[in-house]
Amino acid sequence: MAKYNNVLVAVDGSEESKIALKKALDLAKENSASLTIVHIIDTRTFATIEQYDRTIVSRAENYGQELLEQYEEEAKQAGIEDVTTVIDFGSPKSKIPKDIAKQYNIDLIITGATGLNAVERMLIGSVSEAIARQAACDVLIVRSP
Repeated sequence: MAKYNNVLVAVDGSEESKIALKKALDLAKENSASLTIVHIIDTRTFATIEQYDRTIVSRAENYGQELLEQYEEEAKQAGIEDVTTVIDFGSPKSKIPKDIAKQYNIDLIITGATGLNAVERMLIGSVSEAIARQAACDVLIVRSP
């Protein structure tokens, strides 16, 4: 198996992303790798909602920040010393493989097979599938048992 130096895990708070985080913790520790925990706020879903509720974006950002803080603490308790958290806005399908993975020199992306957005998965295709297609590095898609 390849040695990974920079592992990225995509999280959205779903059960599958929690499983992906646990796998990322194991692999980062096993490889003495840095760990980047990423949460992308998909702004496309706010286009119509924001007209009626202007607080939706700030609530989503607060949720993402709390999620990342919790996961960063878990990573440090697991013994991973080099942990970075990233919160960003846009499409996770392109932001993760095209921008963030390049910016942080990622050599392994870990993501859950499904996330919170079942409607998008049915209509457009899954985020994990898009990441696997577009990433320049290895991608590990984790499924729930």
